[in-house]
Amino acid sequence: MKKILIIQNKRIGDVLLASVIANNMKKIFPESHISFFVYDYTAGVLENNPNVERIIRINEQKLKKIPVLIQTIWEIRRRKYDIIFDPYGKLQSRLICLFSGASVRVGLRSKKRKMRIPIYTHPVPVVEKRTSIYGRAIEDRIKMITSVFNLNSPDYEPKLFLLPEDKEYPALAGVKRPIIMLGVLGSTPQKSLPYEYIAKLINYITGKYEVTILFNYIPFQKSEADTIYEMCTDKDQIITSIYEDSIRGFIRLMNQCDMLIANEGGSVHIAKALNKPTFTVYSPYISKEHWNSFEDGKTHDSVHLLEENPDLFTNFSVEERRKIEKNPNALYLKLTPEMILRKLKPFLDHHLKS
Repeated sequence: MKKILIIQNKRIGDVLLASVIANNMKKIFPESHISFFVYDYTAGVLENNPNVERIIRINEQKLKKIPVLIQTIWEIRRRKYDIIFDPYGKLQSRLICLFSGASVRVGLRSKKRKMRIPIYTHPVPVVEKRTSIYGRAIEDRIKMITSVFNLNSPDYEPKLFLLPEDKEYPALAGVKRPIIMLGVLGSTPQKSLPYEYIAKLINYITGKYEVTILFNYIPFQKSEADTIYEMCTDKDQIITSIYEDSIRGFIRLMNQCDMLIANEGGSVHIAKALNKPTFTVYSPYISKEHWNSFEDGKTHDSVHLLEENPDLFTNFSVEERRKIEKNPNALYLKLTPEMILRKLKPFLDHHLKS
């Protein structure tokens, strides 16, 4: 029996997209035992996945401590994995790979990252340009498999697995449909639109469509969400009191909604895995083609300042994106509500007037 480890110590969306590795490796080695190494707050997207036998949860801050990292490396080595996948290649995961003792270690390799030590037995070049509707992030993860193993008919779709009780949400009983989950804030300030911009978008939606808007935000963002709510006109169409503080809870809630409009992040990938239509607003520093999985202009669509006003970006290299990430506010102000609505209106008409 093959023992396989997938290391994805990154955020929620990254973990969900990396689950395609487990789903496909199970096709190649049906009797394998697959473990996932993730930050504890992301594990919810893997729960109940029949292709994952073990979820190894680790606290993000604790892993940064040298004694904890050394103990973790020792524990991984003790488990004697045969195959390790390292899609993201952080320092911690590279060290875990290097000292794991696994005979097959697969990692992504960019042109700019020079590895003097052979950390991976199979360094796989990253996909330089998106070649399909699946997006570069998923293409990279499938390529990690196909570069080493024979895989017929890859399954590119991340999946969430719901139990019967997950498909119920009594708090939404009687709420007027359709229900639009609206991410009023991004997972970080760098992924969040200005308050007045998101309020203008909400006012447009509630002014034109008979819908219920369900605010989505992280619990510690409640005061910010309340500020946006006070800027909205049709408050009777908005719900701010129903929200979740766990991933599984959010999955149950999103499963009861009809669509999602949000800044790019884990919530978008969850909605897509639940087969809900999505409209994504990308932060100016995000590489859209890396994360825009399954965007077809109808079921899933998006807006990015680079596409709307390419003259603002003379260089969109990794270095330039990092500079923008440190202070994206000036560019975010140029992604006006009117610019967003040019693409959002057809999306809403398609899903709400059909």
